[in-house]
Amino acid sequence: MTDSTLSTFVALDGDNLAVQDWPLASHQVLRGVVLLVHGLGEHAGRYDHLAGQLNDWGFAVRGYDQYGHGESGGPRGGLPTDTRLLDDLADIVDSTRSRMGPHTPLILLGHSLGGLVAARFVALGLRPVQALVLSSPALDPGLNAIQKLLLAVLPKIAPNLRIGNGLDASLISHDPAVVAAYRADKLVHDRVSARLARFIADGGAATLAQAASWSVPTLLLYAGADRLVNPAGSRAFAAAAPKTVLSAHCFEALYHEIFNELDAAPVYAELKKWLDARF
Repeated sequence: MTDSTLSTFVALDGDNLAVQDWPLASHQVLRGVVLLVHGLGEHAGRYDHLAGQLNDWGFAVRGYDQYGHGESGGPRGGLPTDTRLLDDLADIVDSTRSRMGPHTPLILLGHSLGGLVAARFVALGLRPVQALVLSSPALDPGLNAIQKLLLAVLPKIAPNLRIGNGLDASLISHDPAVVAAYRADKLVHDRVSARLARFIADGGAATLAQAASWSVPTLLLYAGADRLVNPAGSRAFAAAAPKTVLSAHCFEALYHEIFNELDAAPVYAELKKWLDARF
């Protein structure tokens, strides 16, 4: 693994997005490029270990901080338009493609909110990609009755109102070191706007509604003991999507961040097996 590099990408509206690249060493043969899309409140820099594994397997890795996250522009947890996260991903895909060979595969890998963004991106056919990997995607945010009521009202009257996202850091992983690092990370925040919350709630349902017609090769990896997103969303997607394009694996005992768990070896093994079979 070579050292990662940070750069700035200017989105179409002039906002800066922080981009992180983990290139291959000069002696390695490139098998493909993996584009990471991170989860709610976090940033691409938290994926250094996963990027290192992918580098070892021959994949160059690029990640970026989504709007309102990490070192990118925008109010923390804000969302200026309903499609902003999808528009940014399209821009980043275009930029990434421009640096790649014409026959190099591009694989999206999204975690949690990033999994939802990547899945919506693929479902809407915004840009062609060769494959999709979903890690604990936010297909069902597990809203209670009060939260559903708030989401029915707040986005209409105060779409930019930002409140705490309610995520309990102790539930991201069974590894105390991962939890401590998350809590100490100055680039992690706990804000979510009403419009972003609405995007998550609507996007999950819309993705599940399109599962039966899924056509892009997809690997779905999710945590059975997840208490930050409802694993029922992943189960429903796995049940509905064609088995010819979807491989799904539930890790029953794991918490939300399956790649950062104490026993993450089986997760990495499934990812490697799936990538090896296709690239």
